[in-house]
Amino acid sequence: MLIAAPASGQGKTTVTAALARLHRNLGRKVRVFKCGPDFLDPMILERASGAPVYQLDLWMIGAEESRRLLWDAAGEADLILIEGVMGLFDGTPSSADLARHFGVPVLAVIDGTAMAQTFGALALGLARYQADLPFAGVLANRVGSLRHAQLLEGSLTEGLRWYGGLSRERGIELPSRHLGLVQASELNDLDARLDAAAEALGASCDATLPPPVTFAEPEPQACAASLAGVRIGVARDEAFAFTYGANLELLRKLGAGWNSSRRCMTVNCRWWTACTFRVVIPSCITTPWPPMRR
Repeated sequence: MLIAAPASGQGKTTVTAALARLHRNLGRKVRVFKCGPDFLDPMILERASGAPVYQLDLWMIGAEESRRLLWDAAGEADLILIEGVMGLFDGTPSSADLARHFGVPVLAVIDGTAMAQTFGALALGLARYQADLPFAGVLANRVGSLRHAQLLEGSLTEGLRWYGGLSRERGIELPSRHLGLVQASELNDLDARLDAAAEALGASCDATLPPPVTFAEPEPQACAASLAGVRIGVARDEAFAFTYGANLELLRKLGAGWNSSRRCMTVNCRWWTACTFRVVIPSCITTPWPPMRR
């Protein structure tokens, strides 16, 4: 299922994380992917699902690599969730293009703040804007009360399915700042927030799995060990956190070994380009910082 919204800031990550934690707590294996260039959201989603979160994007990694990732995930997971980027139809290619390409049903998340029947109009527009879009239903975020949820659900027409709602409680919402969500490592109560969100969502919706989606088998991919014997140090802490997990996994498949360190200095910096991912990560050979003096 692909979780999308009319725009950024509607709560896609909160809902995706809540769904992942809900099904994980039910004993299911969950894999989550993220559309678009983003490193903050995957940190949250990894904590929620307990599994690595990679980018799934028709522009960043292409259709064939996206197909391979979905195929591999389908072989081990009970549920695959894909968090969209920006609004459902924004960009070229968009989250909707990804959903249509692989036949993944879309769950629309709409912020219900200060809204009643207009909620249904927005949901209908998202569902019908592209005739061939596989549309599963809609979920309301930041619901004020039970009566508010009833108004939102009652506004849905043409058989659109209601997937429940999340309240606007402070203990559920993921905090953000000017560049996006606060990093997972900075939130001491993150697991409590995720469990609270999962519990609230489970109380308002049916937790049965969506109908299965069939993916075509990708072409076999040969990966020569062209980096065998190379050792790479990756600086990783709150400041050096912008890495894509799939890049590091690719380096491992190419034969390279890597270590991450929170205390390091660059001795010989190298830029490793991860071939099929079209993104570049800074990696370095590292040695520890000497003790700091006051």
